[in-house]
Amino acid sequence: MSQQGVILYGPPAAGKDTVTAALTELNSKYGQFARLKVGSGKSFGYRMGTAEQLVELEAAGDVVYANSRYGNTYVIDAPGLDAAFATGVPVVHLGQVDGIRALVDGYPADWSVVLLWCSRAETERRSAGRGDRDTAARLVAWDATREDLDAHPDVAWDLTVDTAASAPQDAARLIDELLAQRTGAASA
Repeated sequence: MSQQGVILYGPPAAGKDTVTAALTELNSKYGQFARLKVGSGKSFGYRMGTAEQLVELEAAGDVVYANSRYGNTYVIDAPGLDAAFATGVPVVHLGQVDGIRALVDGYPADWSVVLLWCSRAETERRSAGRGDRDTAARLVAWDATREDLDAHPDVAWDLTVDTAASAPQDAARLIDELLAQRTGAASA
């Protein structure tokens, strides 16, 4: 049986962190994948890295996907994924369809791809409510996520959750059930 991973895609403040926390509470096998972050600012949930580390990963062919936003570079790397799969089911947060494709095509696993969505107004409300200092930048990112979705109508979502209408625990339960079904289908 192939190793399972979860990709949570959605705009800023759609609930990726909150749903991941609910997944972890539901079953300790889930854990948020800590991307390598080269830059500054928030470090929680990331493995902080240097430009030199990024060059070394690139030279080794170990960068599965990298993107720049908020003045930082965020990296999904093969060694980081190897370590995450060794301890359970990694939950990878993404906000770009290109990142989904790079991960699904570039790292062998049974990936469940989940769209977490909320309106632009909800993103603004949540961002302001949690004290983000860069709400305007998050709204620009929300717009970019909407454009990304519109430009890629062919993405096959395994599950779509409106996080303004579903509690994080309900979303987590649905994701867990999805993975259980995929495991059952694989072993049938």
